[in-house]
Amino acid sequence: MGQEGEEKVIPDEEEIRRVLNEALAELEESKNNLKAIDAIRVKYLGRKGLITSLFKQLGQVSPEKRPEVGRILNEARDSLEKAIELAVSKAKEALLVSRKTIDVTIPGRTPIIGGLHPVTQVTREIVRIFTQMGFEVVEGPEVELDYYNFEALNIPKDHPARDMQDTFYISEDVVLRTHTSPIQARVMEKRRPPIQIIAPGKTYRCDSDMTHTPMFHQVEGLMVGKNISFAHLKAVLTLFVHRMFGPHVGLRFRPSFFPFTEPSAEVDIQCVICGGSGCRVCSYTGWLEILGSGMVDPAVFEKVGYDPEEVTGFAFGMGIERIAMLKWSIDDLRLFFENDVRFLRQFA
Repeated sequence: MGQEGEEKVIPDEEEIRRVLNEALAELEESKNNLKAIDAIRVKYLGRKGLITSLFKQLGQVSPEKRPEVGRILNEARDSLEKAIELAVSKAKEALLVSRKTIDVTIPGRTPIIGGLHPVTQVTREIVRIFTQMGFEVVEGPEVELDYYNFEALNIPKDHPARDMQDTFYISEDVVLRTHTSPIQARVMEKRRPPIQIIAPGKTYRCDSDMTHTPMFHQVEGLMVGKNISFAHLKAVLTLFVHRMFGPHVGLRFRPSFFPFTEPSAEVDIQCVICGGSGCRVCSYTGWLEILGSGMVDPAVFEKVGYDPEEVTGFAFGMGIERIAMLKWSIDDLRLFFENDVRFLRQFA
């Protein structure tokens, strides 16, 4: 017969049907083989393909039969093209399914399970303890006005806390908040007593070493109402310490100074490392400072329109990272922010 596609055959309906049927039969036998299907396409529809050759011979058909033969030949070519397209689609689908086949007898891969960051875990635990005591969680802006960050909290313009080495100033009147206490002033401006809130969040100061980072987390607390006393403050913080570190941990209130509370006190707990016997971590004192607290200064009440003769209150604040360091005996604050999976995996 000579080389495929080169045989001179005058096309008629019978010849066209024969060639089409042969092509369809070969497609059926291709068994979803993409290479075999492509070979069939070239054999019949390529530049020298059998059907292509029939088109070249249309000029040999008599003029009266040529339109009908041309129509049949076009239909045959279209039918074969659609059949090839369908065969290719089925072959690709079969290949995809074969690659996705799951062997249920193969042992499965254990998925990697993540966990909450230790700072997040401690934050949630602190929030849970205080909300069980009836405190409400509130939030505020991290980019704060100088007024709320300092002046509303009885920190005058010449106070050392305003020194540039401590505070990130965005402008003369705008700062990155150095504590979450501004939220207390904002809440008191909008509400009347009684108030019982905690304000967890990020804070910022110009400091960085083993126990300080430029960004850290704090929780501030505030309770305002009639006849609120230092005894209420001691009761709330004692309950918090015992729930966070255990009922066996002792604590003490040590006189201190904060511009927005009077009287003020720092709260120390027995060293969680040595149990109070003295070690390097507690500088051999047996005690570790964990938070600051005190009765709200009357000047702060006056700033927000409260009558200090009618209401009293207490406030406290603690660093969440410091609580986490004591809870898990971690000696370098920077570990919380280095994203070392070996460190974080211990708390998953």
